[in-house]
Amino acid sequence: MRTRRSALALMAGAASLALTLSACGQNSKGGSKEDKGSAKGGTIGIAMPTKSSERWIADGNNVVKNLKAKGYKTKLVYGEDDPDQQVSQIENLITQGVKGLIVAAIDNKSLNNVLQQAADAKIPVIAYDRLILGTKNVDYYASFDNTKVGELQASYIVDKLGLKDGKGPFNIELFAGSNDDNNTKYFFNGAMSVLQPYIDKKKLVVKSGQTKLTQVTTLRWDGATAQKRMEDILTSTYGSAKVDAVLSPYDGISIGVLAALKSDGYGSSSKPLPVITGQDAELASVKSIIAGQQTQTVYKDTRKLADVASSMVDDVLNGKKPEVNDTKTYDNGTKVVPAMLLQPVSVDKTNYTKELVDTGYYKASELQ
Repeated sequence: MRTRRSALALMAGAASLALTLSACGQNSKGGSKEDKGSAKGGTIGIAMPTKSSERWIADGNNVVKNLKAKGYKTKLVYGEDDPDQQVSQIENLITQGVKGLIVAAIDNKSLNNVLQQAADAKIPVIAYDRLILGTKNVDYYASFDNTKVGELQASYIVDKLGLKDGKGPFNIELFAGSNDDNNTKYFFNGAMSVLQPYIDKKKLVVKSGQTKLTQVTTLRWDGATAQKRMEDILTSTYGSAKVDAVLSPYDGISIGVLAALKSDGYGSSSKPLPVITGQDAELASVKSIIAGQQTQTVYKDTRKLADVASSMVDDVLNGKKPEVNDTKTYDNGTKVVPAMLLQPVSVDKTNYTKELVDTGYYKASELQ
């Protein structure tokens, strides 16, 4: 009788445990009700670098919009260009039980430990626009053709100065992005593949002598840092000479460069502004282009990028293989991360309406 009661008690206990696990969203084998194939309704964590750039605000909002349309909840955080803060935010997202992570890294080498935590929790990770380095725990990469971005910027300078027609020499100064962003080398190398032949022929002259990537980076892509460097170059190098072109990799840097040039008297008929490139088609820079100050930017439709990243995490969570178009280029030091790369577009005063307004990226009223 005692044995029978013990067996009944054990059976009752097991039933109770099963009910408890079920109430917690688990089964008695340790699984989850929201396993692959039934992740809809779960929360996706989105970690963006900073709100100081309107580009990243738009990216965050677009990713949220796409994920919600696919049936997910979202948790969007901004690290304000502090790598430690971003790590802490991602740790919190993991603790909160997110089903997937979309991460635009601030420092691409700072996330190894926290992404191991994500892997241990079986949370897939999509690197957003900036490749995460030194870890196997990044599943896919969504970005633009970053080498092409640099090629577009440099080709614009070549065309605008008439270098193919034999004109020159011209003075140029080079700027690059943050040294902790993997994209920086792709932008710069793409640009230099176009510019270097003209530098070698002395049709382009870098009067500062600062031509190596390590000499021209701009920490955190900061406009004020770029402004200070441009001011120093103008003071130490130019005197009566004039700058004819500036390779700038990003609109925020371009705005800083412009501020330094204006302070030095550029922008008049006797001392016109140089050709100045950019990237991201930020509103302030598009207005600057329309006003005849910044010359060019590279437009990357972040609405499309958000859709790619959202589709990637959705596919992974539902046991599907995401669409990619590059499985060779993006080696993060531990693995080659399969990537989906979108095509960037060069924009200046002649085509901004077609590329930015007609596509609905901006309203015409926003550019007035």
